[in-house]
Amino acid sequence: MHQQIAPGITQIATTKRDNAFLVEGDDGFTLVDVGWAKAPAALLKAVADLGRKPSDIRRVVLTHAHPDHVQGAAELQHRLDTRILIHPADLPWLEAGRVPPDGRSGRTGRLLDRLPKLHWTPFPADGTVADGDVVEGSGGLRVIHTPGHTPGHVVLCHEPTGTALMGDAVFHRGGLAVGPAALAADPALRIDSLSRLPRGLRTVGFAHGTPLVDAGIGDFYRFLSDLTSQV
Repeated sequence: MHQQIAPGITQIATTKRDNAFLVEGDDGFTLVDVGWAKAPAALLKAVADLGRKPSDIRRVVLTHAHPDHVQGAAELQHRLDTRILIHPADLPWLEAGRVPPDGRSGRTGRLLDRLPKLHWTPFPADGTVADGDVVEGSGGLRVIHTPGHTPGHVVLCHEPTGTALMGDAVFHRGGLAVGPAALAADPALRIDSLSRLPRGLRTVGFAHGTPLVDAGIGDFYRFLSDLTSQV
C-alpha cells in the first residue's frame, strides 16, 4: 500500500506498522529507510505501481541503524546497485549487523537485541550524511541530525514541500510520542534534538504511524512545545 503525502513524496507501508518513503528528485528516487528483510518486495512493487523501474531508486538514506529500518537494505543494495547513505555515528552498527549492547539505555532493549531476528546481514554504507547536508540528487532533502534514539539518527526535511520525514524521532500510532526510553540509546538527548526541527512544516511523515498534514501540523507543534516545557 502506498500514498502520496506531499508533491513528489510517496509513503510506502512495508508492514502494517512500518513505513518507508520515496522522494522524487533530480535523477530518480531517494528512498528514505528500507525496513525488515521482506521490505524490498513491497518497495519494488510500489515503484512498479507508480510506473517506474527499480533502477529509478538511485540512493537510500537510512534514518538510523535499527533492524526495522535497515534489515532489507543489504538485499536492495545488491539487487539494484543503489547507494546506501547513513550518518557516520550509526555506521559501525550497520557494519556490525546489530545494535551493540550499549546502543539501548534499558535492559529490555538490550535483551531484545540479543535475538537473531533483530540482527541483519552486515554491510557497508556507500557514503555518509551529516547535519545540514542536502542529499545530492534528492530535489532538496536536507539532513537534520537528531541524536537520542540512536547516536546517528537523522530527520530528513524536504524543503521544497515543507515535509519532514521523522524516522523514529517521533511516533504517531494513535497519538504522538517519542517512544519507549528503554529502546533509545540516550533518551535525554531526544527533546533537544526535536527542538532543532524547522518551523513552517506542511507535512510530517512517520516511520511508524499515519502522516500529519494541514490542521494536524498544529497538533505536531503543540506536542513539541509540550515536550520542551516538561524539561
